[in-house]
Amino acid sequence: MIKKNISLTAEGKKELEKELEDLIKGRPEIANKIATARAFGDLSENEEYSSARNEQKVAESRILEIQEILKNAKIIRGGKKDKVALGAVVSLDMGGRKVEYTLVGPTEANPLEGKISNESPIGKSLFGRKSGESFDFNGKKVKILEIK
Repeated sequence: MIKKNISLTAEGKKELEKELEDLIKGRPEIANKIATARAFGDLSENEEYSSARNEQKVAESRILEIQEILKNAKIIRGGKKDKVALGAVVSLDMGGRKVEYTLVGPTEANPLEGKISNESPIGKSLFGRKSGESFDFNGKKVKILEIK
């Protein structure tokens, strides 16, 4: 299990709490699937039963994982916006392409949603820098346009 403090934004914590609530609410449905599949007979060749039991294992594992994360969560508070820090929204010019990232802890990272981990290569490169600063990243010139 996870033993260290886990950095989460308030939004990330809410998302995890919602996911946990949904998983817990889904328990009776999974139990019904298992009961229905069990009624089909021979469990050794019952694909519905195996599938429902696997779904239950995945859900219960995720419930435990989320509970552990929330128990060890440290909420990131928005601070001064003069330097890139956890929770900051950073607008960048990356070789002529403008992008915006939110710097979050690894648990909350989702690059498809623009949430990058402070432990990722770009996250490490950004951390502690100031607005207007430029640096090279993977052969591209990167400029910090704004920190929100």
